[in-house]
Amino acid sequence: MDNAMTLKGHCLCGAVGLSVEIEKHNVAACHCRMCRTWGGGPLLALESVRRVSIDGDKAVAYYASSDWAERAFCRHCGTHLFYRLTSGEHYAVPAGLVDQGEAWSLDSEIFIDEKPPWYHFGNDTHRMTGQEVFDAFGADQDKSIGNAGKAAKGD
Repeated sequence: MDNAMTLKGHCLCGAVGLSVEIEKHNVAACHCRMCRTWGGGPLLALESVRRVSIDGDKAVAYYASSDWAERAFCRHCGTHLFYRLTSGEHYAVPAGLVDQGEAWSLDSEIFIDEKPPWYHFGNDTHRMTGQEVFDAFGADQDKSIGNAGKAAKGD
């Protein structure tokens, strides 16, 4: 049985629209320094993304944040649109971009060892340090990290 659902969202100025197909309403938090620098706090993203469709792709700008990943944003208003592996195998879409009042579940946190002490989530989550992420998803961090490991690396 396929429980996939499609959510729609758009950037602040409306120049870019996204249709995001997800498997479940789970949200993961990444506390790595790069994600916190990108958004001013942890990245709270949908991780069970199957597909992303873009309307207004001429307004999308990309930043290659590593050799294997890039971040996309609206070139007009700066709204963060997604983090993705350049292979296209993984997308992380900020939950707030498509939030229509869904019953989200924050179920995991990665790079917990890089989380600053001034904030804390109150619910129980599966927590992994950066090293635990690398250990769980691949030994060769430069070439063949598994999808979640690449995404979790925070790049």
